[in-house]
Amino acid sequence: MLIMQSSLPTPSSTPSSTPKHSGSELGTPSSYDSRSIRYHWLSAALVLGLWAAGQCIDFFPKGAPRITVRSLHISFGVMLGVMLLLRLLWRRQGGLKLPAAEPGFKGRLALSVHRLLYLLLGGTVLVGMACVWIRGDNLFNLFTVPAFDPSNKALRHDAVELHELFANLLLIFAGLHAAAALAHHWLLKDGVLTRMWPSLGRRPR
Repeated sequence: MLIMQSSLPTPSSTPSSTPKHSGSELGTPSSYDSRSIRYHWLSAALVLGLWAAGQCIDFFPKGAPRITVRSLHISFGVMLGVMLLLRLLWRRQGGLKLPAAEPGFKGRLALSVHRLLYLLLGGTVLVGMACVWIRGDNLFNLFTVPAFDPSNKALRHDAVELHELFANLLLIFAGLHAAAALAHHWLLKDGVLTRMWPSLGRRPR
């Protein structure tokens, strides 16, 4: 667009020659803070790794190999629980909160899925810890967790089934969440993914 100006700049002509600013330059953040981003991606990596490890535990021979893999699964599960608590605490006390990317029904749906992911994360970790207690797992051949009711096979079976159900639902909804973010980035090109991956929004100069 061509903007006609006099040979001498005037106060009224100066703003018209000023380039438009992005949202971040005007004071509206376009991405989450670095700590929230780290918590997000570390949680995602732990969820994927834990789910994959959970599918493989029974393929290892009984004894030290299976005990080691299960112990690692439990340890990283506890780490995921701690990560979730830190993430919630940071979100409440200092984390940057961005407005919904889309108004109306789509925005409410995205918020509902986000909350469901938090609930599934917490539920999966808590039920997993209950499984450890119910079974009385041996951790790294260093010590054994006192079993709650070792003779109650039905309780142990139900707890494991519930843990697997939560884990599978978590993976499904996390996958839908990721697919929606990719669709926004590649199809709608609205910059939603850059909220959690700011470098995607940086264009080379």
